[in-house]
Amino acid sequence: MEDNKDSIHRDFEPFSPLSDQIPKNKITTGQAIRHIVLFILTFASVSYTGILYVGLGGDGSTINSELLRGVTFASALLSFLTVHEFGHYFAAVYHKVKVSLPYFIPLPLIAIGTLGAIIRIKERITRMHIQFDIGIAGPLAGFVVSLIVLIIGFSTLPEPDFINQFGGHDETKAYIAEFGTYPDEILDKNPVGVLIIGDTILYSFIASFFDNVPPMWEMYHFPLLFAGWLGLFFTALNLMPVGQLDGGHVLYSLIGYDRHRQVARIFFVLLTALAGVSAIPLLFEALKDIDNVYATVSWLVWASVLFVLMVSAMKKDQQWTAFGWVASLILTAVYIYIIDPERTFNGNAVWLFWIVLLTYFIKIEHPPVLKEEALSPGRKVLGWLSMLIFILCISPNPISIITE
Repeated sequence: MEDNKDSIHRDFEPFSPLSDQIPKNKITTGQAIRHIVLFILTFASVSYTGILYVGLGGDGSTINSELLRGVTFASALLSFLTVHEFGHYFAAVYHKVKVSLPYFIPLPLIAIGTLGAIIRIKERITRMHIQFDIGIAGPLAGFVVSLIVLIIGFSTLPEPDFINQFGGHDETKAYIAEFGTYPDEILDKNPVGVLIIGDTILYSFIASFFDNVPPMWEMYHFPLLFAGWLGLFFTALNLMPVGQLDGGHVLYSLIGYDRHRQVARIFFVLLTALAGVSAIPLLFEALKDIDNVYATVSWLVWASVLFVLMVSAMKKDQQWTAFGWVASLILTAVYIYIIDPERTFNGNAVWLFWIVLLTYFIKIEHPPVLKEEALSPGRKVLGWLSMLIFILCISPNPISIITE
């Protein structure tokens, strides 16, 4: 994902006959060292976190084998991140746009060990096709790498008894010993909770061509599968058609400012409804001592928080704020009480985090380009293809934990 804040606030620099002779993106030794150090720290952080996910060795596991799994996970995941960001970088360099090298962001011991990577566009982009090329280059390049990682992971899957080398999983191990396949439902009770990775259309489609595919609550033990899934999901997150995310750049270039603003606002309403589906159970658990069986207090708290978010996201547009607030609450209620009364959609903070991020940092609307222009037919095809990739790779319930 590229950070275009500088390009929003900087005035367009006057033309100079010498401007093309000045190397905009010359890399100094100090810059190279800084970015390499950040990459190494991120690699170490992701490797260690990968051990916690795909390691957790029990029977017969060694330090070397756990380290190998962690390094494999980090190598696959950072391959995706590196190619994604350099896709943006080289597209910017090609169009002679001033840009930074990718900043990798380590996050030790939390989540997957990194917050990803980011580049900074250091001047205003004034042409629609340049904005499109820089925006789409990263997701398409990263998507290809993630797809390759995932297919290699599926092609090299071990037999189901691979699970025997991990601690716990006693009932699953017994089932595999008897039937030779993974069970269709969660068998092992875990007081801490069972981590379930959300399925996606593309992941499920690719998995259908292979044998010995682990269920989604065991998938994170397989470093290439987990890294490939994360790469596809992060591609989808970047392709969300809002603000200055990659998908926002792409869709804005395809349909223009006015229509993009409407689509982005509607998409944000849908996203807040998903966040509400997660928020209500979490609030009810936190407030159960003062709430009732109808979760009245939880609904009031969420409705209040949602209203504040809507006012800010919709830039105090009263009609859109009212519509978005009411529509989001209705959609959340319909899902919780009618579509999924058994609560298979487990509470998680992913979409809560994202709607706050979109509201206060990324923003919903894309800033207008100085001059809108029609894209070439080839660019239009790639643009709509990227929107299809978003649909195929997104998961409404990406990560959840079921407690027994």
